[in-house]
Amino acid sequence: MSYLDNERLKQIVFLLIIAFLGILLFKELYAFFPGFLGAVTLYIISRKVMFRLVEVRKWRRSLAAAIIMVLSFLIILLPVSMLVNMLTSKVGYAISHSGELLDGLKALNARLHANSGIDLLTGERLQKLQDYITNVLPGFLGATFNTLTAVAIMYFILYFMLVNAREMEEALYEYIPLKDENVELLGQEVKNMVISNAIGIPAIALIQGIVSLIGYLIFGVPEPVFWFVVTSFTAMLPVIGAAAVYVPMGVFLIAAGQTWQGIAILVYGFGVVGTSDNLFRMLLAKKIGDVHPLVTILGVIIGVSLFGFIGLIFGPLLISLFIVLIRIYSNEYLVKKREVKVVKTHHGKEGKAKQVGKD
Repeated sequence: MSYLDNERLKQIVFLLIIAFLGILLFKELYAFFPGFLGAVTLYIISRKVMFRLVEVRKWRRSLAAAIIMVLSFLIILLPVSMLVNMLTSKVGYAISHSGELLDGLKALNARLHANSGIDLLTGERLQKLQDYITNVLPGFLGATFNTLTAVAIMYFILYFMLVNAREMEEALYEYIPLKDENVELLGQEVKNMVISNAIGIPAIALIQGIVSLIGYLIFGVPEPVFWFVVTSFTAMLPVIGAAAVYVPMGVFLIAAGQTWQGIAILVYGFGVVGTSDNLFRMLLAKKIGDVHPLVTILGVIIGVSLFGFIGLIFGPLLISLFIVLIRIYSNEYLVKKREVKVVKTHHGKEGKAKQVGKD
């Protein structure tokens, strides 16, 4: 075995050891991964502000990081936690009054069956629904606890990322085994996708919620603010979106005898709320990054199943990173092979030309 082959074998063994340890650590620390992804998201959004405070205004790193963390909590997490608390209280009320809810559904089903002959809620379905409602509260409380844990981990990691921002980015440039232009491409793509999804998806969902709220107020829907919150959350879901709220609401109103209100909600939902989604998505795409809808839909489906709520941002990022890595591989290796082939062909032609000249 030659010296070069021996060194290559050592390199492969070393990489296998690194990969094994990396997989082992990721497996054991997977529960903290959503918090890490949240820290990366906030870091990408706030890094320019951090550099400006530290390098231009000459603030201490710890103070600048603390100010950014407090502002992110007040602007992002506090409103979201208030909305989640509102939903939690409603869910708790619905569970504590589940008997009344089931009686109302039975009456609604009987009326629908009498008018249209459709029997939606059989005895078996009602039993499944009752079991589901009974099991919702523990799951909801568990999800709340997991969210609080993820937020604590997120801010813990974010602090050190902000304080050591320059050193961290320089280390990434040094240790990522790619050419500088490909590292730049990778970083730019990550930045664009994170900003597009972290700002774009919630912004579009909030706009749809506001548009829906206007309709709820016009058509006299009870507790319009609560349904505005629910619509804003469901609007972030792929494919179905806000229709998960206004379609059942319209059907319920029609079945309850409020025919014109139900029809108006359905028409307003499909005609105005659905159109606002497409319109504002196109307008925001020019401002915060043009992401293909297929990447967003598939990415959200994959991301939510992998990472939970934060997967709304990082699911599309995974697909985009996969595409970018293919481009980088082409730039890093395939281009070199093509250049070598061109050089060899060029030298071969020169050799033949010299041989012909000698003859």
